[in-house]
Amino acid sequence: MRTDSSPGNLPAREHLPAGDAGTPVLDVVIPVYNEEKDLQPCVLRLHEHLKRTFPYAFRITVADNASTDTTPQVAARLEAEIPEVTSFRLEQKGRGRALRTVWSASDAPVLAYMDVDLSTDLNALLPLVAPLISGHSDLAIGSRLSRSSRVVRGAKREFISRTYNLILRGSLQARFSDAQCGFKAIRRDVAQVLLPLVEDTGWFFDTEMLVLAERAGLRIHEVPVDWVDDPDSTVHIVKTATDDLKGVWRVGRALATGSLPLDRLARPFGDDPRDRDLTDVPKGLARQLVGFCVVGGLSTLFYLLLYSGFRSFSGAQVANALALLVSAVANTAANRRLTFGVRGRGSAIRHQAQGLVVFGIGLALTSGSLAALNAATTSPSHSTELAVLIAANLAATVLRFLLFRAWVFPDRQGETPSQVVAPYNPASPTYATAPHAQASHAHAAHPPLPQRPAASPSPYDTSSYDTAQFRAGEAADRTWGDSTMQLQAVRPHDHDPRNAR
Repeated sequence: MRTDSSPGNLPAREHLPAGDAGTPVLDVVIPVYNEEKDLQPCVLRLHEHLKRTFPYAFRITVADNASTDTTPQVAARLEAEIPEVTSFRLEQKGRGRALRTVWSASDAPVLAYMDVDLSTDLNALLPLVAPLISGHSDLAIGSRLSRSSRVVRGAKREFISRTYNLILRGSLQARFSDAQCGFKAIRRDVAQVLLPLVEDTGWFFDTEMLVLAERAGLRIHEVPVDWVDDPDSTVHIVKTATDDLKGVWRVGRALATGSLPLDRLARPFGDDPRDRDLTDVPKGLARQLVGFCVVGGLSTLFYLLLYSGFRSFSGAQVANALALLVSAVANTAANRRLTFGVRGRGSAIRHQAQGLVVFGIGLALTSGSLAALNAATTSPSHSTELAVLIAANLAATVLRFLLFRAWVFPDRQGETPSQVVAPYNPASPTYATAPHAQASHAHAAHPPLPQRPAASPSPYDTSSYDTAQFRAGEAADRTWGDSTMQLQAVRPHDHDPRNAR
């Protein structure tokens, strides 16, 4: 599992603005291996659908990974005949390798892929990429397991698919519903940072990418799809399932040991509201709440131990009062220092006095609960008494925190810097990761992407790019562009002189 760093933090999400016509907004990759029969119908159908429904310029890329039949010739013919189609040849197999290579070199701000059999209804394509264009989401996936999806496939594949996703939920705590649907999209700026962390080059590529994205806090949009199983699929189910289980073990081990640098993506875009310098928002609330919960948990255990000890030689009400009094003094002292950061002896007596008032409220709640229990039954068991006291203490705890924060230990002026979350600043040492990462976050005007030449040469320059040796270190050395370039919706007649409309 890789432990090297990703190319840097991600820029803020933005809706892709309108601008230069001809720049492809969407690059749909079709990974193929020995698909000479299905490739042409797939590309023609996809091209016609995009021409008719997609409001931006687009590109269809055929990623041929080491086909041994006439697939390369079919792809070359389609590239020559259709301006929006290009082909790319890899000399090694692997769907993940093909996607990572083409996505890493593409200039389109939104990258997608779909299987060549077009099992997924194309009407879901625009809903898939729209959240990425708008800047709302980072990745988007089609889901065959959503309640509103319409799926036609055999019981065997249905069982395998659902079992695999249950394994992901149980082992990797995945929350997305369908890892292996061949219908996904990702923003290019996200891909440039995320893909170097993905190690798999085969069918597990999708799952690994989604798991890492989800663990890093990226937003994954799911689209219910209509899907019809391809009976002529060449996927080897047993081998694919075995490789996927090996991948689950590898990724799970890497996440458990912390060998993945997901901290680079924890605050991915700089538009996290937790990083904003807002007024009238209580500072340090999260930290105080965590500290209060920890102190409260320890105080509850201390209280129960005291109550059990006092109960051995006194009645329930006396034992409860003594235990609550001792634990309240200890609780106030611990919260004063650890939760609210009050140092020194100044106002210590006043704080304890106010804490005793809060103790009185807790005593009233717990004593009232015991009184109600004794009224309900003449001889309650010890375990029942403890259960009632725990419930009463939970209610008293919420009120205690509010009183502590607003009355006993109100917000002080001049909080320490550790209590305030610094606003996002890409140039600061906290967020800067590398010289090129700082450069990518500069607030300069982004140059428009180059126009796609009419002769349709391949947009992927492989003269210095070895697909067999692609690693995160090579991606980190590249100078990545920013995806928030100027774009403009186009119509078919804008570029096709043969179209008379």
